[in-house]
Amino acid sequence: MLEGWLDYHRATLRLKCAGLSDEQLRMASCPPSNLTLIGLVRHMTDVERGWFLRGVAGRPASQAEPLYYSDENEEGDFEDLDSASTQSVFETYENATSEVRDAVAAADLDQTFDNGGTPYSVRWVYTHMIEEYARHNGHADLIRERIDGSTGS
Repeated sequence: MLEGWLDYHRATLRLKCAGLSDEQLRMASCPPSNLTLIGLVRHMTDVERGWFLRGVAGRPASQAEPLYYSDENEEGDFEDLDSASTQSVFETYENATSEVRDAVAAADLDQTFDNGGTPYSVRWVYTHMIEEYARHNGHADLIRERIDGSTGS
């Protein structure tokens, strides 16, 4: 059930981006906010990799480091869009979600891992990711409606 809801929200984010031009995907439609649809995809790519690959799967940071932000550039996933190929961003997102599925397929929902001194269960991560997507899909819905009037799903 948790995987199903997470997949639903992944598909919803892709749907909110479907059919838009490169320029529209980069459009921050509610200034001064820097939220864009492509920025949300980049953000969720890094969030998936962080919680599932580094957290649940226990990969070292060197094997699953953030792709779009850093300690020096914490908003890089949302702000550094000038050189970002939207096709590459979506391919990276699809590869990341596929890699996540494979990496956590056999994980027990009650398995825990330590994250900075706090134990988290796999069940907590799934629940958090569903919440994270739901919140950002709400943002995506508003951004998309502002861009072209499209609503729903």
